[in-house]
Amino acid sequence: MKKQKISIAIIAQDEADRIGGLLKSLNFADEIVVVDSGSRDGTQAICQNAGAKVIFNKWPGYVAQKQFALEATAHEWILCLDADEEVPEALAAEILRVVDAAGPDVGGFSMPRLSRYLGRWIRHGGWYPDRKVRLVRRGRGTWQGVNPHDKLVVAGRVGNLTHPFLHYVYRSISDQVVTMNSFSEVYARQGHSRSGWFVVAGLFHALGKFVECYLWKLGFLDGVPGFVIAVNSAGYVFLKHAKRWERRLSEK
Repeated sequence: MKKQKISIAIIAQDEADRIGGLLKSLNFADEIVVVDSGSRDGTQAICQNAGAKVIFNKWPGYVAQKQFALEATAHEWILCLDADEEVPEALAAEILRVVDAAGPDVGGFSMPRLSRYLGRWIRHGGWYPDRKVRLVRRGRGTWQGVNPHDKLVVAGRVGNLTHPFLHYVYRSISDQVVTMNSFSEVYARQGHSRSGWFVVAGLFHALGKFVECYLWKLGFLDGVPGFVIAVNSAGYVFLKHAKRWERRLSEK
């Protein structure tokens, strides 16, 4: 049986403090492509020194940038990753095994994602197993979704891998707040502005999100980090609604 070659597609911008961990975990790959949207912290040099092919592409949004990176690779199988992720040895071995055995009906594979936040691996609150389709056969996958929430849609059967890839999700609570603010801005710009009642609805939606994360999905089992996650998840939901309403004020 012919050994299948694997490409890695990564998007990055100003990730010098953490992309090195990802690159060190990719020694099983035959090609690493990093699409950089204008880093100023030396990210490109780190990637080039690790043997990656670095391509500049001005930021077009999450979905379009990931599609650009996917299409910039050369081999039959492509593993799509973010700069704050890593591939443990167990998952790498599983990937090598399944791509060699995959029949022509298989278009891709999903795998669980295990996130680390505030010094702890988070296994509750809706954060795990958090399955993602990230491994795709050439020509069988397309990045879709509404920015900033993207997903890889595959034509054909999707297999399930058992070992997780790792996600170092936020550098700190402040980093999470910055991300929440950025993502809620993107959401607010993409839809129609709403009346003041939309903010009231947002409050109830936010309360429901807290209950979902902390109680229903057992976030309390993750200790203080689980509580922080639930509170911030609720805050993000409320921000989305409030900013959509704020647009109405500016339009008036």
